[in-house]
Amino acid sequence: MITSAQQEAVDAAITSRRSIRAFLPTEVARDDIAQILEVAARAPSGTNIQPWKVTVLTGAAKTALSDAILAAHNDPAVAKAHVEEYAYYPREWVAPYIDRRRKVGWDLYALLGLTREDKAGMSAQHGRNYRFFDAPVGLIFTIDRILEQGSWLDYGMFLQNIMVAARGRGLDTCPQAAFTQYHRIIAEHLQLPSDQMVVCGMALGFADPDKIENSLVTTREPLPGFVRFLE
Repeated sequence: MITSAQQEAVDAAITSRRSIRAFLPTEVARDDIAQILEVAARAPSGTNIQPWKVTVLTGAAKTALSDAILAAHNDPAVAKAHVEEYAYYPREWVAPYIDRRRKVGWDLYALLGLTREDKAGMSAQHGRNYRFFDAPVGLIFTIDRILEQGSWLDYGMFLQNIMVAARGRGLDTCPQAAFTQYHRIIAEHLQLPSDQMVVCGMALGFADPDKIENSLVTTREPLPGFVRFLE
């Protein structure tokens, strides 16, 4: 039996989740990381396949990966040679998706004082992904290449569980598809087996309340825009 207080706590963990783009250097206890991942692993998966694999990065290991990716990102010729293994975004952008994408992008850049002409500033901001936005913990998620689309759907539920469990402990996250471009660098640095494919990364830590970018709150489509009830 779920009490009203428990319901409110779950709802608060879900609705307070935001993509944080500036973190405090405060360490996250290893036991907390382990508990979050253990709770998240209760996510459902078809016939209990449990398709997720996680590499937890802190300290020198995280810095080394960030340095390697940023070296590529900051060299346009090198960056161009790195492409994603799978299409996260649509090949062709149409409304309303392109409008939502543009809004969140320009809302963030406006907070940071970046204009459309400031290509260097936008590239530098994008590059902060590869420092995990200075979070003390970086997570890299991989999946076995043999698995199909259903397992990717299951994986999304696992990722959501991590973010909600983190909020329940007063922690924040930012899921990051940006890492997929540099999957070859990631595979080399983390010594991933060849049957593992990079799904995404995620920053984990405590949000810096003084950073303007963390004031961004994205909008959501009202219920009538995506739900219909048939009786």
